[in-house]
Amino acid sequence: MVSKKVLYVHDMAPDSTHHMREIPALRLQHNDRISIVVSSKNPELVIPFNNGTGAYTVGEKGEVTATGNAAAGPTYLVDQQGNITFPILGDLKVAGLSLEEMRDLIQQQLISRKIVNDPIVKAEILNVKVSVMGAVRSEIVMNVPDGRMTILEAISKAGGLSPNAAADRITVIREENGQRIRMINDIQSQRIFDSPAYYLQQNDIVYVEPRAADNTPKEERSWRILGTVMGSLTFIISIISLVK
Repeated sequence: MVSKKVLYVHDMAPDSTHHMREIPALRLQHNDRISIVVSSKNPELVIPFNNGTGAYTVGEKGEVTATGNAAAGPTYLVDQQGNITFPILGDLKVAGLSLEEMRDLIQQQLISRKIVNDPIVKAEILNVKVSVMGAVRSEIVMNVPDGRMTILEAISKAGGLSPNAAADRITVIREENGQRIRMINDIQSQRIFDSPAYYLQQNDIVYVEPRAADNTPKEERSWRILGTVMGSLTFIISIISLVK
């Protein structure tokens, strides 16, 4: 079989420009694991929220100073109800929120309940990963530490498309609001830049469809068909001989 060379975004004219879409914020999903650190001008007030993430020393005048790896933060799992169980605040509904919205929620709760007057909340999603499978050189599951990856980068990290790949049938399977959606993309067209699947999200599955279900060379298929026919003829002749 003669491999077909794939030209990415071949309809984009040289020296032309294309409007860049704003990178969408990652939305928290069920089973996401989040690191959350709360800090304040008064470190002793945030000790309950950073338990186990560092050590604190008390000076002669009673001042409390954080030491050790307090910036790492404890981790929280988003459960099947979309909640995390946060110290003192209890269950917080975070599924569907961006990290920024979740930080605002925790800050508002701490202030409104008069627990911490000046909280600073930092958060990070720890389990951002993308899977690439199908007609690629190497199927792969990738961790994305910075939470940002495009569909073209994911395919590149999988070694690129195989000779039998359908470049106009790149499927992204995504979980949103408790449902799975399927988006088909054509990476040969500049329309890929406008696709909601151009920037991948956590747990996305990129599936590259093959151009044909049977990738067997034509000559080999011909011999297989001939062998099947000859076998059938031999079987029929044997039956006729037995009848006679």
